[in-house]
Amino acid sequence: MLRTVYHSSLAEGNSGGYHLISMSAILVLNAGSSSLKFALYDGGNPPLRHASGKLERTAGLEPALRQAQSTGQTIGAVGHRIVHGGPTYFEPTRITPEVIAELRRLSPFDPEHLPAEVELIEAVEKKLPGVPQVACFDTAFHRDLPDVSRILPIPWRYERLGVRRYGFHGLSYASVVEQLEREGLRGRMILAHLGSGASLAAVHDGKCIDTTMAFTPASGIPMSSRSGDLDPGLYPYLARTEGMTPDQWNHMVHTQSGIQGISGSSKSVQQLVDFEGENPRFGLALRMFCYHVRKAIGATAAALGGVDVLAFSGGIGENSASIRSTICSELGFLGIELDSRRNSENGPAISSVGARVQVRVIRTDEELQIARSTRHLVEL
Repeated sequence: MLRTVYHSSLAEGNSGGYHLISMSAILVLNAGSSSLKFALYDGGNPPLRHASGKLERTAGLEPALRQAQSTGQTIGAVGHRIVHGGPTYFEPTRITPEVIAELRRLSPFDPEHLPAEVELIEAVEKKLPGVPQVACFDTAFHRDLPDVSRILPIPWRYERLGVRRYGFHGLSYASVVEQLEREGLRGRMILAHLGSGASLAAVHDGKCIDTTMAFTPASGIPMSSRSGDLDPGLYPYLARTEGMTPDQWNHMVHTQSGIQGISGSSKSVQQLVDFEGENPRFGLALRMFCYHVRKAIGATAAALGGVDVLAFSGGIGENSASIRSTICSELGFLGIELDSRRNSENGPAISSVGARVQVRVIRTDEELQIARSTRHLVEL
């Protein structure tokens, strides 16, 4: 289903004033494994959104282009969310044939996303020849991880080959940090991006020092259909006893595990909450998810030496009061206490008055981060 929101050609700026929309617009494409989100921004500073939508990937690029261009603007640049930059890319990059070739070379780092993202870049070039494109990498936010968290405890030669902790959800984290800092909140932050993919990041004074995802987005805490961290001995056991191949293992840990694997259902988290009484496995899956998030909060607090701010984002983090309540229910020893009324209203401030830790619900905006970076690199 396509959802589109339109704004008039006279847009309100952050200061409350108005400015005319530039006729040369920025198209942002945020490609997931099965969906394609798009948004259209003007070329102003900051860029303002005028249309947005979500499509099934099978629908192709054309519906997004038709909807974006129906506002009467000319697309002057296209910005892409690229999940993995490998050891090569640590900041937004203007896409050239050389960059495309390098992304193809990096595809083994993320075969779930990179080939499809390269395909989308090439589709845009065919539909909008000559229009500049910019790649914005989810791994870039974690580029300054200290050695103790970045290096994996495997033979050193693999570090030389780029096998390390990269971390993901970086565009979301950058958006959340920016919004928190606008509120005057800094210091030791635990950011919990809880959606279909889920991870946590430990951020100190704006810099990431650790994160739960590692070499791939399947690592860390259990997610909607991803396993999170597993005993390394599990794969050879299943290979010996069931003849499981690497491709079958990869498929299992990405699409058949996590909440879906435990619950036996493809229902959303909110649906599992609503129908928890129908099946004991629904409740177990939810409790396991909350338990692992809670445990990860404790670990990230240890990495930070304490916590000043806890922020929830992502579809689950932003919208599920019951999940937030369960996660935080046993974290009083860290100074985390929720106000039940504020939490039920989904924020933005949900901690109890006087609590040591400020708890926030932040609606992340990855597309705006991409639009800003694209505008910076491309003169419109």
